[in-house]
Amino acid sequence: MRSTALDEANGVKPPVGNDDNFGGPGPEFGPWLEKASILVVDDEPGMRNFLVRTLGPRAKRVEEAADCEEATKKLDQHHFDVVILDNIMPGKSGVEWLTEQREIGFFSDAILMTAYADLDTAIKALRAGAVDFVLKPFRSNQILNAVARCLDRMRLRRENHVLRHELRATSDHVLLRDRLIGYSPQIQEIRETIARVAPLPTSILISGQSGTGKEVTARSLHALSDRAEKPFVPINCAAIPSEMIEAELFGHVKGAFTGAHSARDGLFMHAQGGTLFLDEVGELSLATQSKLLRAIESRRIRPVGAEREAPVDLRFVFATNADLEEEVEAGRFRADLFYRINVMHIEMPPLHDRGDDVLELANLFMTKLSKQLGVRQVPMDGAVRAGLTRYGWPGNVRELRNLIERTLILGRFPDEFRDERADQGSQADGDETLDEMERRHILAMLHKTGGNRNEASRRLGVSRKTIDRKCASWDL
Repeated sequence: MRSTALDEANGVKPPVGNDDNFGGPGPEFGPWLEKASILVVDDEPGMRNFLVRTLGPRAKRVEEAADCEEATKKLDQHHFDVVILDNIMPGKSGVEWLTEQREIGFFSDAILMTAYADLDTAIKALRAGAVDFVLKPFRSNQILNAVARCLDRMRLRRENHVLRHELRATSDHVLLRDRLIGYSPQIQEIRETIARVAPLPTSILISGQSGTGKEVTARSLHALSDRAEKPFVPINCAAIPSEMIEAELFGHVKGAFTGAHSARDGLFMHAQGGTLFLDEVGELSLATQSKLLRAIESRRIRPVGAEREAPVDLRFVFATNADLEEEVEAGRFRADLFYRINVMHIEMPPLHDRGDDVLELANLFMTKLSKQLGVRQVPMDGAVRAGLTRYGWPGNVRELRNLIERTLILGRFPDEFRDERADQGSQADGDETLDEMERRHILAMLHKTGGNRNEASRRLGVSRKTIDRKCASWDL
């Protein structure tokens, strides 16, 4: 570590700092600092040394540049979350360099350092895109707090953008976003697959009819992965106009096209570190498919109008209700992209193939929607339950949800969903075997208890092992 005397001997005025505070990352500066990459740009070796010693033990990565030319090369090679930039440097000021970088694609937050505080410099710095302003000399805590504010602002900006995006494209699975419902063999198998692949970085392709729960499955994958604390960003590719999809996904720089009055990060950047869910991926144009393939393979994106690429760290999950193999044969979907995204395939079953899962889903919707609407629940007697299980459900879970909401508004189930031949005692009077009756009764109790086997065994007056053994014999 360079001493103050040595700094002065070399003609470098050392900054005033708290040199007793060069330990590991502290909680007072937030958890994001230890994961951040930072570039220090200053022509004074003493200042660079001070900043590297201050930030190095706390950040994931800290690099330094002695002038604007070296800083430009480093930005071309790597992505930095924060750039700490001196304003007065030989050849070109920090504000001038920052203005140039914004025009070609600058994807970091910038903190400007200066020894000369005046209103004109502050205004120019803000116009150039600096997000914070630090007056020399400063203490170590001042620069640490400035960096922490930048990182926190970046996190909030991305979270707000993702929330606004989700509000604009409200999911039809609002009540089912976080978990798969049901005990059918198909759903149990999907749960096992999710548990196996969620911790891996593998790309996943989810296929199935509209309304079968593809987004729910994608959210489950995210929730069980090591990215669960990072953003989950769903994108409905069919809902974004083709002329806007590239800018929406990859972002754009100022002036990239008519109406681009300022630079904006795309959804890829807002999902940084988390999971990007591309729904209806088969609806993308061939040109966009080509850019998507490159982004997946290189893990880098080029915003519209930018001369510089930015790296992204993402888990990709794709979904489609189309047969992509047929789309490839027809020339509407790139074969290389299909083979790149189809590493792991999950097929979502239609609702009519899931047996009694429809009753559990109906109970869930009835409970949640009745609270949202402020109305009483409508009882589901034996005739209704039989009607629900025998219906074909071409609209799958989405259609069931809409039916329950309509039923709550009208106060009764539509007549077409009542099977009067099947009241509560009809099965007992028919040809049902004792084993079938036992299975039906145990599954009904599991539905009532939300799958809680301990509670079901208590209500049935049997042991938990009995419930486990029966479920195992039924492949549940």
